[in-house]
Amino acid sequence: MLSERGADFEGGEFVLVEQRPRAQSRAHVIDPPQGAFVIFPTRERPQEGKRGYHRVGLRHGVSTLASGSRTALGVIFHDAA
Repeated sequence: MLSERGADFEGGEFVLVEQRPRAQSRAHVIDPPQGAFVIFPTRERPQEGKRGYHRVGLRHGVSTLASGSRTALGVIFHDAA
């Protein structure tokens, strides 16, 4: 996060939406301070269930900006194997 909330922008929280099987999606809103970083899975993550582990799909995005300009840096790591 390169911008400061309150001084540079309002709104624009980082949002992860967990797509749970046979249940409603669950949103996780993250509000990192200036200078912080977030490491997150871009497609799916493991979760323990009653019969072992299964994959939970994830989507990510940013909520609507209410005012100002938000600047962030994204570094994408790929498994190039």
